[in-house]
Amino acid sequence: MNIFNFLLTESNNFQILTAIFLAGISGLSFRISLGLIGQKWINTFHHTMSYILLPIITLVITKVISGNLALSLGMIGALSIVRFRNPVKNPFELVMFFALITVGISMAVNSKWGILLTVVIVSTVFLSKLIEKITHYFGRDIYSLSFEEGITLNLLEVQSFEKLEELALSKYLLQASFLNEEKKKYYYRLGSRNRQDIINLKSELEENKQIINIDIRLN
Repeated sequence: MNIFNFLLTESNNFQILTAIFLAGISGLSFRISLGLIGQKWINTFHHTMSYILLPIITLVITKVISGNLALSLGMIGALSIVRFRNPVKNPFELVMFFALITVGISMAVNSKWGILLTVVIVSTVFLSKLIEKITHYFGRDIYSLSFEEGITLNLLEVQSFEKLEELALSKYLLQASFLNEEKKKYYYRLGSRNRQDIINLKSELEENKQIINIDIRLN
C-alpha cells in the first residue's frame, strides 16, 4: 500500500502512471483497429499482449535511461541480447511493431506526441479500409491480394485443358501455372475478400467445357 500511495501522491510519479496507462491503451487501440479491418493475424493472445505491453516496456526503458549516459550504454548492451526470433508475416506487421515502440518513447517524452501518433495511425488504418470499400463498390480494387497480408480469402481453384484468358487477366488471380505439358493442363487460383465475387465467378465458368475441375473454398 505504501508503494501505491507514494506513486499516487508524487505528482511526477502520477504523470508516469498516466503515461503508462495511455501507452497501454494506445497499443490496445492498434490491436482493436487491425482486428476490425480484418487482419486475422492480430487475433491471437500473444499478439494482443505484445501490442499492450510493448509500448509500456519501451516507455519504462526510455524513462530509466534518460539523462544517464552510462546506464544508457549498459541498457543498450543488455537489450541487444533480446531478438525477435518470430518471423514477421509482412512489412505491415513490422511497421506496427515499430509504431508501438515509437508510441512508448513518445509517451515517455511527451504524452501529447504519443496520443497524436496513436490517433494518426488508427485514423490512417480506418481511412485506408474505407477507401478500399468505396473503390470496390464502384468495381475497382486499389490493392492487390496476397496470402501474406493476414486476411482470410475466399478461393476458387480451376483446372482446364486450355489457357483461359479471362482468368489469366482477372483481377482476382493469385496464381497461374502450366501443370502438364502432354495433356496441356492449366491451373488457376483466384481469391477475393468478398465471397459473392467468387460465387459469381464460379457460376460463369461452369458452362465452359474446357474446364476439368472447379474447387471453391468460402470463408
